[in-house]
Amino acid sequence: MLLAAETTEAAGGGAMGMGFTVVWMVALFAIMYFMMIRPQQKERKKTQAMLASMEVGDSVVTTSGFYGVIIDMNEEDVIVEFGNNKNCRIPMRKQAIAEIEKADTGIVEK
Repeated sequence: MLLAAETTEAAGGGAMGMGFTVVWMVALFAIMYFMMIRPQQKERKKTQAMLASMEVGDSVVTTSGFYGVIIDMNEEDVIVEFGNNKNCRIPMRKQAIAEIEKADTGIVEK
């Protein structure tokens, strides 16, 4: 009789420990989501909005640190003119743009 009571008590304790483990795993996943995944998604949306608002004539800074002006664009690429000599025109992907300064307002988007 005593052995049966110990067995049921041990089984109940194991279920309690298993429930605590599941709650702990869910809590860790929630913390990871709010600390890592959600900010990354917000930054990606902000970058996509910035790239969608680009227009010809905007001043840009590339991810490599070059300053230039957009002189032509299509869906995936832009042609950026660097320097004052008007001969340095480089086609590049839109994702290579780090910051945009609007030509008419002077607002800097990052």
